[in-house]
Amino acid sequence: MANKLALIIDDEPDILELLGITLERMNVSFKTADSLKAAEHQLSKHNFDICITDMRLPDGDGVEFIAYIQECSPQLPVIVITAHGSIETAISALKLGAFDFLTKPVDLGRLRQLIENALNIFQAQDRLAYNLIGESVAVQNIRKMITKLARNQAPVYISGESGVGKELVAKMIHEQGPRSSGPFIPVNCGAIPHDLMESELFGHVKGSFTGAVSDKKGLFEAADGGTLLLDEIGELPQNMQVKLLRAIQEKSIRQVGSQHEKQIDVRILSATHKNLSSMVDSGQFRKDLFYRINVIELYVPPLRERAEDILLLAEHILKKISTETKNTQDFMVLSDDTISSLREYAFPGNVRELENILQRAVALSDGNNINVKDLQLPDIEKFTDGAESEDNNLDGFLANQEKERIITALEQTRWNKTAAAKVLGISFRALRYRLEKLGID
Repeated sequence: MANKLALIIDDEPDILELLGITLERMNVSFKTADSLKAAEHQLSKHNFDICITDMRLPDGDGVEFIAYIQECSPQLPVIVITAHGSIETAISALKLGAFDFLTKPVDLGRLRQLIENALNIFQAQDRLAYNLIGESVAVQNIRKMITKLARNQAPVYISGESGVGKELVAKMIHEQGPRSSGPFIPVNCGAIPHDLMESELFGHVKGSFTGAVSDKKGLFEAADGGTLLLDEIGELPQNMQVKLLRAIQEKSIRQVGSQHEKQIDVRILSATHKNLSSMVDSGQFRKDLFYRINVIELYVPPLRERAEDILLLAEHILKKISTETKNTQDFMVLSDDTISSLREYAFPGNVRELENILQRAVALSDGNNINVKDLQLPDIEKFTDGAESEDNNLDGFLANQEKERIITALEQTRWNKTAAAKVLGISFRALRYRLEKLGID
């Protein structure tokens, strides 16, 4: 880490000395500041690679300083140090763009780890979000968010319908961040039997239960130094929600049957097609866990909301199929009618369904041309604006009814969202989710 320069901001001389010694042992040079004013002066004179700041300073709040850095040096990773019990303040810092936080008393081992990860950002920042196909405004915004989210360690909650590519988005966040050299472990929480979930996530020791014939490393430990994606997190039973919350807060796990804690360094990403906010309101999902995993939410829109990307995706998928079948000489071609049919289709299964449809069409087609009949699209799912959609598509009918009811409530309250949520008997967060989902501006 030669030639790296850090800025340390704290008004306690002992803390400055401790942090300085830590950086020196890592061969990182540093400058110090005991106030926000002094820190701003240092930033004007030097190009820093990392910043470590206390949250409470004599002339202001560390959160204000993070906002300032985002304006003048948005690429600078910031590690914040906060008093124990001030987690809400630390989360506010993460939302503003801080890399990560530590609580006092500072764990020097954890600090060194964070410094290494933060400095590795500069080796990963230039990577492009090349896997997300599409040129729609929605996709361009997602690419920008991925690049931004990859720069910090805040937990990200990826929401969206089944098949939109939530796991792909999570993997791209991982690959563009400082943990890209570490493992990326996706876990489908809905696919793990409830009685085995604790063992799968945290591991177990030999003899801890019938069938535990040897020690087993859990998925948290397997993801150490990397990223853990908890897909379909809404399927977690209540008892595991409590244990997951503790693992995230303490950054440690305890294997089934063990009396010892293991420290872990894992970035948590989560995803689900369910409405977690509504689940919180109904008591099915813990509010405190939702608060911790939903520091930043990234919504991935359904394919029907970015129809301009369908042709690009279809062409990409067909090339992929040709490569997999080693038929690279003659790529499949979509007829004009086929393209029109794909653009009109609602795709309730989103990108995953598009891929399945095209795989089936390739198998059924004669020659290299894919016709409408090869797609075998069910008419009931076609996306239309008329009565056919309302009569035949239950999801579309219910969505229209919900949209009308919400708009009526908003009109009654003169578009006051808080008041409208009370009229509807739901939380403000649940209303906001529905407004985004139904496209109500």
